[in-house]
Amino acid sequence: MYLGIDLGTSGLRALMTDAAGKPVASAEAQYDVQTPRPGWSEQDPSDWITALDQAMAQLQGSPGYSDICGIAVAGHMHGAVLLDGSDQVLRPCILWNDTRSAAEAAELDAAEKVRDLSGNIVFPGFTAPKLLWVQRHEPEIFANTAKVLLPAAYLNLHLTGRHVADMSDSAGTSWLDVGARDWSEQLLQAGHMRRDQMPDLVEGSAAAGTLRPELAVRWGFGTDVTVAGGAGDNAAAACGTGVMAPGQGFVSLGTSGVVLTARDGFRPDPATAVHTFCHAIPDRWYQMGVMLSATDCMNWLGRITGQSPADLTAGLGEELQPPGPVTFMPYLSGERTPHNSASLRGGFQGLSIATTAEDLARAVMEGVCYGLRDCLEALRKTGAEIDSCLVIGGGSKSAYWVKLLATILDLPLQLPKDGEFGAALGAARLARLAVTGDDPADVLTAPESAMTVAPDPQLRDGYEAGYAAFRRRAAELT
Repeated sequence: MYLGIDLGTSGLRALMTDAAGKPVASAEAQYDVQTPRPGWSEQDPSDWITALDQAMAQLQGSPGYSDICGIAVAGHMHGAVLLDGSDQVLRPCILWNDTRSAAEAAELDAAEKVRDLSGNIVFPGFTAPKLLWVQRHEPEIFANTAKVLLPAAYLNLHLTGRHVADMSDSAGTSWLDVGARDWSEQLLQAGHMRRDQMPDLVEGSAAAGTLRPELAVRWGFGTDVTVAGGAGDNAAAACGTGVMAPGQGFVSLGTSGVVLTARDGFRPDPATAVHTFCHAIPDRWYQMGVMLSATDCMNWLGRITGQSPADLTAGLGEELQPPGPVTFMPYLSGERTPHNSASLRGGFQGLSIATTAEDLARAVMEGVCYGLRDCLEALRKTGAEIDSCLVIGGGSKSAYWVKLLATILDLPLQLPKDGEFGAALGAARLARLAVTGDDPADVLTAPESAMTVAPDPQLRDGYEAGYAAFRRRAAELT
């Protein structure tokens, strides 16, 4: 049995799979995000430990639970957990969607060879600028920082007692030479950090350590449970969906939006604002375009209208309509790909006295899809091509939204059959690889497709014109 842990922004999910990779049982626990100031986003790492204990308590008694022999963690990327010399947390973790370090990010991004070595623009959400911000605004905490761990690496420390992180997660720090898959002395110096403050590096499918005896006893496991390197959340999702080879990809309609494709080499193009990261298995990389607000835009509209997203979109049905009269720019939290702007903000255009809440919901869905088209076009500029593409995330449950997305991307989208295929499954698969040494090609396979949603040929030209208008409006805002 294997255990995959998905440490998300709003909650933790634990998934048990059997020796063949079939899901057996799962559990979830929730926690909050603190926003003490506008643009700040923080969490107490102790909440993750509490959530893990709660999830493990739920799983106890599941068939095969005591036979778990491998564990891996997938975590939300870029967060900064600062530890002193005794591994005590010095301040709340600064999360991926925190934008306070925009000035520090711009400074690092302009430094010599930073883009070349890291393969990426230094975005405000990345880890390195967070530490520069701490140095300038919380100097005593910075001076006492002995280790900086990403959220998944902090759970690895809890599980194994070791400071260890995988390549895919570490690629989002701006301290890793992403091509060489090692910490870069030049990048560390640019960020005023040292190698001894970094965790040890392992591949996501390799063993990172053994479960601490006290946890093995508390949870009722054997004495030799392997903990794998694990992965950043999107790399883990790629493992769960079988996105391993060039031409394969997925679109995630989640809280944030992602268009991701696998690459067989290191081919960065930072100017596109595409992310180029190590994959969770050796000698593989992946690239993705990221928009910071996707289904979160619909959640926001639901909050301000007092309606659920399902109620807002109920009147649309499943038959795709032409572009609506209202347009929406989905930049509620700034944007990464392609604009790299923490200050960019969203808005509606084309409102009238006749505009309804349903019109606004339709505009939000279209605006999110146009933003994901921006991500796809940015990926294509790097030379990436996506031949087959899965669609995952909460928004994929809306048949209308998936049809809209397929038409705006002009790309057939495959809907997986109901079941597990996300980051938790990807983590469990990495745990299996670390224990068995199996060939990743035999384990990291694609889920069975329930159906393929094709672009609507009759509406393609209308949405192509809508996308052109969206780009013109975005150019005005940026």
